[in-house]
Amino acid sequence: MLCSRIRTALSARLDGEELPPGLTPGRLDDHLAGCRDCRRWDAQARALTAGLDRAATHPADDPTAAASLLARLRAVSAGPEISGTADIGRGDAGTAGTGTADTGGTPAG
Repeated sequence: MLCSRIRTALSARLDGEELPPGLTPGRLDDHLAGCRDCRRWDAQARALTAGLDRAATHPADDPTAAASLLARLRAVSAGPEISGTADIGRGDAGTAGTGTADTGGTPAG
């Protein structure tokens, strides 16, 4: 199975959406157990989502919260790039949150 299909499913699961046809939670977890790149991609997507969720709970006029969020997002994005992670959270079509993130075409290994 292609990692791109797994990462689309990870994005859907993170967003509370249905998994793509033919993928079960068990198959997704089995792939993650054996694929370091997809585990790293999943961790980065979760960190980004958690940071955005935390930011949503702070008042908009709190400059400390904004600076803290930007620092965390920069730290996450400064990690080693994995195919597809550059598109996580950008405003481009196909970003995480739509269930159609550009995830590259790395075959499962």
